Amino acid sequence: MSATDTEIASSELADEVQEAPLPAGLRPGRMETDRLARRVNVAEGRERKAITSPLTGEVIGEVPLGTAEDVAAAVAESRRVQRRWAQTPVKERAAVLLRYHDLILDHQDEVLDLIQAENGKARVWAFEEVLDQAITARYYARLAPRALRPTPRLSAMPGLISTREHHVPKGVVGIISPWNYPLVLAISDAIAALVAGNGVVIKPDSQTPFTALRAFELLEEAGLPEGLVQVVTGPGTKVGTAIIESTDYVMFTGSTETGRTIAAQAAGRLVGFSAELGGKNPMIITSDVDLDRTVEGAATACFANTGQLCISIERIYVDQSIAGAFTNRFAKRVESLKLGAEQEYGPEVGALASKAQLDKLTEHLTDAEEKGARVVAGGKPRPELGPFFHEPTVLTDVTPDMAVHREETFGPLVSIYPFTTIDEAIEQANDTEYGLNASVYTGDAKKGKAIAARIMAGTVNVNDGYSSAWSTLDAPMGGMKQSGVGRRHGREGLLKYTESQTIAVRTALAEKLQTPGTDPAGYAKRFSKIIRLSKHLPR
Repeated sequence: MSATDTEIASSELADEVQEAPLPAGLRPGRMETDRLARRVNVAEGRERKAITSPLTGEVIGEVPLGTAEDVAAAVAESRRVQRRWAQTPVKERAAVLLRYHDLILDHQDEVLDLIQAENGKARVWAFEEVLDQAITARYYARLAPRALRPTPRLSAMPGLISTREHHVPKGVVGIISPWNYPLVLAISDAIAALVAGNGVVIKPDSQTPFTALRAFELLEEAGLPEGLVQVVTGPGTKVGTAIIESTDYVMFTGSTETGRTIAAQAAGRLVGFSAELGGKNPMIITSDVDLDRTVEGAATACFANTGQLCISIERIYVDQSIAGAFTNRFAKRVESLKLGAEQEYGPEVGALASKAQLDKLTEHLTDAEEKGARVVAGGKPRPELGPFFHEPTVLTDVTPDMAVHREETFGPLVSIYPFTTIDEAIEQANDTEYGLNASVYTGDAKKGKAIAARIMAGTVNVNDGYSSAWSTLDAPMGGMKQSGVGRRHGREGLLKYTESQTIAVRTALAEKLQTPGTDPAGYAKRFSKIIRLSKHLPR
């Protein structure tokens, strides 16, 4: 779920805020955010930054701006605690996650308030984050004891050499997380790193620090050692760069451009990294679909989280025989989506997270209209609801010379393209530098799976937009092409935070058989017989 504006070298996103159109009184209050800010691992006396809510423009709290020195101190402290944590039995580490599973559900209302206040999303999509936390914590709590157990490996001389593969924690994992999913993308990767035995130093996005701080507070309440996780807020140019330069592994979610920079920095230090980056995700709709089901699914796929979801759909390819009918029904459904700033269930679409996001949407929309694209739903900002509200918008007649055709908007804007053959649709879907997520809607599941297999994307959902693949935590999730390196979720999402270590023990007899001694010719003959016999042994 990457956010293209989460840049190491970017300016902070919410500095320019219009007048708040709604009365003050957002939940949570300043008392709560002031308490959380004291948990930031930054030295006293640092300059502070005000955090404003995209819902209303009001200040909801302040956090200190850390420095490279603060990161160095945080890494040192996390490393000190991590040495003990790595010796803690895996089952005990997993038990912390199971207690956190319950706590995040028990405290979901206050967490939802934080997410909405910081990010501006509708409450229903904030709940999606809480749900993800619970199932992710449960999954890794159950997987870790099995996946991290030393595993016997077949040796060259079975019975004479005993070999086991171990998984050793990396040490201190650095995480740089974005603003669009302030709970999921800060905590889910940390959960896997922590249960693998690592410490964590994290820079949450400067717009959305409080959600992460509260979640790590709950993890400590669940039994995580104090100091194992260090949160350092501040600009990416200082804090983000220092994290990359001082930790043992880096997990980044953000833009492809910044991902390249991080890859170069990590390579220079010979440390591993994983990155989920940008996407321009397609949906293919065949002629035999149930239109009502497809329209509803497409509305969620395109406009969940106000379209600020790296795996949301921005391009819809629909069979021309039903293109008119689909477009009409889809436009009506999009027009009916309820926008709102309430911190309650009800609104389906919340605010964009910042002026930068609103400006990017406006830029793409204006460029497309000036070059001949047609708006069939939405198309207008809604400042009476809040400073960064914009209607979900649907375009047709989009051409390759328009920015929206190839560039990721990362907002509530989608384009519809008719096609004549499935081959044409697949070719157009793959005509992008990205390959993160895709969707196929069809009346024939077998045909849908065949189409999905031809799409170059890390995850492909049949008769769904994104949630089926994302929520299947036992399967890896990540991007092809320019959409990422490495995977989160599954065994790979856990084991990437470890080093594989092979420990082999041979017996005295094996030593005798494997030593040439004073008769190397006899050794070669003897060992050749052993190798021939080994071919017939069961694996």
